[in-house]
Amino acid sequence: MRIAVIGAGGVGGAFGAALAKASADVTFVARGAHLAAMKSVGLKIRSPRGDTHLAPTQATDDPTTIGEVDIVLFCVKLWDVEIAGNHIKPLIGPETAVIPLQNGIDAHERLLPILGPRAVMGGVAQISAAITAPGEITQTGTFMRMIFGELDGSRSERAERFLALCQRAGFDATLSEAILTELWMKFILLSSNAGMMALARQPIGKLRDDPDMRPIFMAAYREAIAVGRAKGIALPADAEDKVVDFTSHAPPAMKASMAVDLDRGNRLEVPWLSGKVVELGRQYGIPTPTHAMLYAMLKPYAMGTA
Repeated sequence: MRIAVIGAGGVGGAFGAALAKASADVTFVARGAHLAAMKSVGLKIRSPRGDTHLAPTQATDDPTTIGEVDIVLFCVKLWDVEIAGNHIKPLIGPETAVIPLQNGIDAHERLLPILGPRAVMGGVAQISAAITAPGEITQTGTFMRMIFGELDGSRSERAERFLALCQRAGFDATLSEAILTELWMKFILLSSNAGMMALARQPIGKLRDDPDMRPIFMAAYREAIAVGRAKGIALPADAEDKVVDFTSHAPPAMKASMAVDLDRGNRLEVPWLSGKVVELGRQYGIPTPTHAMLYAMLKPYAMGTA
């Protein structure tokens, strides 16, 4: 399969490298020093799952040079969705699937008017990884999972073929017939945990068992769950238990990408995380005081300080 990875950071770089090692034809779209390093010495993945050195690495900053592909892994930051969506139009053929792997819940909605309903799937990435040097990505912990599916819940041939490739690549992959539910389950977890880790400037292991922190985590989870149900998302009855279980078993050193961005002085995705919970809470009449606090306290750093 021909695959284009748009945004070769922790998510796109790690999954793209694994797929390339499984003999997929993968091209990364990146920029700056990271792109230069990939083109000169390749892409290195440092991981407890085993290190990978993808050399040579197919990489470019110009999607028009790639041609039509089978799969686009769309991994840009949430503020770049519309710009990047327009840039990838030359990659899209009649059977191309664009799988957004962003943190929020609305990337697919924002891509639909740009690329059309046939092109866009839904996707969820579960991995803790970040660029630690140009051409180098470091993963924390061993969990590495991708969930994807057609927005209408069908099991298409293109999705089945991509599932088989992911399985050959050696990471956990699920073709979901309820991808919006999966998106929201990650959103409940991440909107809450990312805000907490960013505000406290600590990894999850320093926070989750603190008796003063735990009630704040739980309040944030419950607010996001209530908003999702008000929106009509089919969340499981034990949604809260599932989220708590994931947090309880996450690698202690895990740090959400937004917390890493705050440490580095980069722009933050908080408007699309806690900010989105607050926005939807107002829309549906659901109180969201915990997320309102997280959003308000992080908003001064939203545009970065570097």
